[in-house]
Amino acid sequence: QVQLVESGGGSVQAGGTLRLSCVVSTYIHSSYSKGWFRQAPGKEREGVARIDVDGSTSYADSVKGRFTISRNNAKNTLYLEMNSLKPEDTAMYYCAAAERWMGWVLFGYNYWGQGTQVTVSS
Repeated sequence: QVQLVESGGGSVQAGGTLRLSCVVSTYIHSSYSKGWFRQAPGKEREGVARIDVDGSTSYADSVKGRFTISRNNAKNTLYLEMNSLKPEDTAMYYCAAAERWMGWVLFGYNYWGQGTQVTVSS
């Protein structure tokens, strides 16, 4: 049963913009914080951005000032606006929701999308 579905990935040149979307199933509790992770080939998965129930946000240092996470509760959709993209942003991007977060580590019930590919060329 698919709980999170990402879209919006693609190929852009450095300096470009992409907006990722993630439709979140209503099965996932509204109290869960949600966020975006990414994984580049040969690298470990890393946290990118997170938004809590109260609307507070957190970002990885590598994307601060360039990426913005937001949500539309009426549409059960999570977004990641990515500006000033760099080749090192190339990765598969995943959205996630979890009962508890400690930094970028998820605890308790957690759910993941299947990912959307972002490729940034120089």
